[in-house]
Amino acid sequence: MTTHTKKQFGVWMDQHHAIVTGRKGPENDDFMILGHVKNAGAQRNSNENAANHEEIALTRKFFKEIAAIMPNVDEVHVTGPGQVQEQFIHFLSETPQYKHTACTESTSNKMDDEKLVAFIGKQFNG
Repeated sequence: MTTHTKKQFGVWMDQHHAIVTGRKGPENDDFMILGHVKNAGAQRNSNENAANHEEIALTRKFFKEIAAIMPNVDEVHVTGPGQVQEQFIHFLSETPQYKHTACTESTSNKMDDEKLVAFIGKQFNG
């Protein structure tokens, strides 16, 4: 299988926002922005237990929305600040559809769409 036939995606994410990049089709070498996903986070709640459960449910929903943009993914590079990338990679490894996906990660600050597309392209094209 050559690099060009693998379904490769890149995700920049923090706790509240994700940008998904990928190729439009297998014959297209150029990466492009495929979607933006937002996670508003849990509302204020006086019950700490309820707030924790709501946060977990919203994060899981956030991860599912990101994964839905990447059907049949072979490789994904996840980047961004904090630890949410590790949580997302763990989510993918526990999801049967994505368990064999090759995942890599790095840490980066927020970047505009053009810089993100160039960054992800470098991750897969060397």
